[in-house]
Amino acid sequence: MNYQDRITIEPGKRGGKPCIRGLRITVYDVLDYLAGGMTPEQIVADFPDLTLEDIRACLAYAADRERRLFASPAA
Repeated sequence: MNYQDRITIEPGKRGGKPCIRGLRITVYDVLDYLAGGMTPEQIVADFPDLTLEDIRACLAYAADRERRLFASPAA
């Protein structure tokens, strides 16, 4: 998934944390809800501005960040 069009970073919003489509809902908020046991459908029901695609974008962003964080330097 191409999350770049859904995840935004604005220095003056939520301390520069990655947010969803310029909203004040951060990627970390969504990941925390998922880790706490909420389903994507429950998150969307609680936050009507979000879509299931937004939830998938958060997961893709986290996976990409994790991959870059632990990428081995070229030999």
